[in-house]
Amino acid sequence: MLWASILVNLGFLGFFKYYNFFLDNFTSAFSFFGQEINGNSLEIILPVGISFYTFQTLSYSIDVYKKNLEPTKDFIAFAAFVSFFPQLVAGPIERATNLLPQFYNKRNFNYPKAIDGLRQILWGLFKKMVIADNCAVFVNTIFNNSEDYSGSTLLLGAVLFAFQIYGDFSGYSDIAIGTSRLFGFNLKQNFAFPYFSKDIAEFWRRWHMSLSTWFRDYLYIPLGGSRGGT
Repeated sequence: MLWASILVNLGFLGFFKYYNFFLDNFTSAFSFFGQEINGNSLEIILPVGISFYTFQTLSYSIDVYKKNLEPTKDFIAFAAFVSFFPQLVAGPIERATNLLPQFYNKRNFNYPKAIDGLRQILWGLFKKMVIADNCAVFVNTIFNNSEDYSGSTLLLGAVLFAFQIYGDFSGYSDIAIGTSRLFGFNLKQNFAFPYFSKDIAEFWRRWHMSLSTWFRDYLYIPLGGSRGGT
């Protein structure tokens, strides 16, 4: 049953996100060697948030298999966990062990928590609309006309792009976490000042933390990582 869950989930993800990508590269490779083959691309509409609910469904199956989580008998709670709208589009990726039990609790409006959530939404909107969107104006101008600018200007564009991508991604996470808090849910932190990291390894531990820890716990360690072997 675990392998069925893994294969079905990764199969859907691979089909919707990568079918046309691999098909185009496959036909291009044959064309490079002088063999013309016809591949029919599909007009695939990508489901919103497919990566995130795929990872969350996989984490549920794996945690149940490892007995880290009791399987739920409440289908509504499970469906709400998989499709929880605030973090569905860009994260953070939630574990069933953290988010699913919160659907069992009766929720009453909590004024201090709501104020805290609104404050985090406002901070996320500031990152997105004030920092990221204003950086994007200069970044797009520089990147779209790179041959017209000096090396120092291109370097400035790269620095501004670093602020843009952080403001976009981190801002969305803050909005998602704050919105969830309004409804009485606590999501995990997704960014921890990554640009203050001492090295690349620490940077990846602080950037999109829900994704990096997901790969660590469900892919890297089960495949033998951190054991010191080859």
